[in-house]
Order: sequence, then structure tokens, then C-alpha cells
Amino acid sequence: MESIRREPSGAVVGWAIVLLILLLIVLASLMPLRFTPVLEYLPWMSAFAVALMLILASVKVVREYERVVLFRVGRLAGVKGPGLILRIPLADRLVKVDLRIKSIDVPVQRIVTRDNVTVDVDAVVYYRVLDATKAIVNVENYMLATNLLSQTTLRDVLGQSELDELLSKREELSKRLTSILDILTDPWGIKVANVTIKAVSLPEAMLRAIAKQAEAERERRARIIVAQAEEQASRILAEAAKAYGDPSLAIRLREFQTLTEIARERNMIVIAPSTFSDIAAALGIAKQVALAPAKPKEEGEVKR
Repeated sequence: MESIRREPSGAVVGWAIVLLILLLIVLASLMPLRFTPVLEYLPWMSAFAVALMLILASVKVVREYERVVLFRVGRLAGVKGPGLILRIPLADRLVKVDLRIKSIDVPVQRIVTRDNVTVDVDAVVYYRVLDATKAIVNVENYMLATNLLSQTTLRDVLGQSELDELLSKREELSKRLTSILDILTDPWGIKVANVTIKAVSLPEAMLRAIAKQAEAERERRARIIVAQAEEQASRILAEAAKAYGDPSLAIRLREFQTLTEIARERNMIVIAPSTFSDIAAALGIAKQVALAPAKPKEEGEVKR
């Protein structure tokens, strides 16, 4: 995780200046006498080097997306930036804060839902710093604190939801998590932009149970649709029987329709019950066809 960027304190610059002066004194003491004219310029060179280091230590450039929290002799002196800022060496201490939106990949959390189902949830939190002073003064490490708070809030909120709600209402749960985290991190100067639930992992046994439930639901809908189709077909067949003049023919029409649908399967043999009257009628028709005289051939027909 990225740590808070802190500028080197003025004490470091001060020690660097002291070491440089001591180095110049040592070199001057070790120089031979023939370099005596050079020694005359040593104070000016030392003064120039010290002034240059003080100027470099006093000037800082802050980018557009950064802010610098300034502490002067341990006390808060305000927020500076962006652009060119000046500091007092040995007295001022700077802490840079990035104002861009950051993302936290929340580690996978094992959560027990309200209906006692164990799931693994993976989420991402997007946030940014609104108040750099609060982010530095009110909390030691705002990035680590936001990460840990996101994990705790994720477990608490999703643990109060049922499994069906967790699977079907992710958007509502994400908005709820965003609102809660935004309120909790407001004293730290943090604005939580969005919380996204990336994935919800279920145990294998629960996945099989959900698959069975979905299959049963599909079968129930299919049976209802078939029953509704039967109801509509019965009404239409009743009207057709009335058109034939015999209402009792409706069941026969439905039987013939069913046999027609079954006959599409050519590898099946269907045995349908029939009444004696139908058999007698069929035998009578066959007998009449057999006893009917053959039709005489026309005169112009050519014999084979």
C-alpha cells in the first residue's frame, strides 16, 4: 500500500550545511601554501554554497493534483499549493497529499448472511481526499484506516442481508455501503465515491441447490403454460363441436388431435381404445367397398 509522502525536515538540510562547512575547513587546512590565494576566496565560496543550499531547501514545487500540509515548528500552518511555495529551513515540515481518486481492492471477505449461508465477497472502494488537513491531522494513515474500515463495513452490512438479496440487489447494497463509508470517513477528510461488489462466491453445495431451485421453477412455469394451453384448446374444440352439431364430439376431436401429435414419433406404436360401434361402422364400410361392383371400363381405354 502506498504510504503518505513526507518531505524531508529542515533538520536534514541543516546537518547537510554543517557537514559541507566542516569539509571545506578540512580541505583548507590540508592545502599546501602555494594555494594560499585560493584560500582568500574560501569564505565567499562557503557563503555562496550555504546560500545556494538554503534557496534549494526553501523552494518547493507542488503539482496541480497535490496539496502540501505545512507544519511550522510543530504547529499547523495551513495547506499550500499548487505551484511554487517557500518554506523556512529547520522550521517547516511539509507533508504532501494526493487529491486524485484512489482505489482499494478489498481482500476477499468471508461473510455469513442472515440466512446462515457462507459466501466470499470481493469488492473495490473508490475514494479521494477532500480535506488534506483532516487527512493528516485527524488520522495517522488515512489510506490504511480507510482500507480496514472498508473491510469491517463490508462484513457488517452484507452480514445483515439474505443470500437472495445479495445476489439480486448488488446495486442497492453498493449504494448503501457507499453512504455508510462516506459518513464514517468524513471526519478524516475522505470522500468515498463508490463501492463496487465485484464477485460473490458460493459453496458448491449451494450452487447445486440454486440450480435445482431454478430448474424446478422453470418446470413449474412450463406446466402452467401447458395447462393454460389445454384450457384454451378445450374452449376452441367445444366451439368446433357445436359447429358440427354434436357437443359430445369435442372430446373426440381432442383425442384425434392428441393421436396426431403422438404419431409424429415414428418409432412408437400407439394402441388407442375404441368402441364397438366404431369397429362395426368400420367393418360395414369395408364390406360395402368389397361388395361394390367393379366400374366398367370405358370404350376408349386401351387394354394392356
